[in-house]
Amino acid sequence: MLRALTRAAAQHAALLPAAAGGMGGAAAEALASTAAAAAACGGRAAWLRLPAARRAFSAAADESTESITVTFKDEKDGTEKTVKAPMGKTILEIAHENDVELEGACEGSLACSTCHVIVEDQEYYDKLPEPDDDENDMLDLAFGLTDTSRLGCQVKCHRYMDGIVLRIPSASNNQQ
Repeated sequence: MLRALTRAAAQHAALLPAAAGGMGGAAAEALASTAAAAAACGGRAAWLRLPAARRAFSAAADESTESITVTFKDEKDGTEKTVKAPMGKTILEIAHENDVELEGACEGSLACSTCHVIVEDQEYYDKLPEPDDDENDMLDLAFGLTDTSRLGCQVKCHRYMDGIVLRIPSASNNQQ
């Protein structure tokens, strides 16, 4: 078993220099050092160092992440909060990371409607992907449903959403 793992590590170590060539910065350095250590130890070091390489790659990706501006308007207390939102994250994740009161009782598993938001501008709503049947089923349970309602856990931030304004209804309907 140990020999098989060592052989597999050596095979993966041979691929690391090629992968590092297409990257820049910390990620390339981490992969290059992993490949060098793997070669020196017959592949065994690759198993020990690969997580560090992945962390470096992840950190390098985070530094270059583009963001958009999202404004949340809370109907309960009339507050308005504008935040920077990294692309690819859901509206629910952005709200939680920025202390915006958007419940999300099912933690984004599409089993409730407590992350219901209303897109204020029809033009922004029209740019979003269509809600699927499961989202529509949950939206039917949402408090204050409108033609531009969406579940925050199902909408991921994209460049075309920059400047979007989302209204958070004054109540939620949790029938989880």
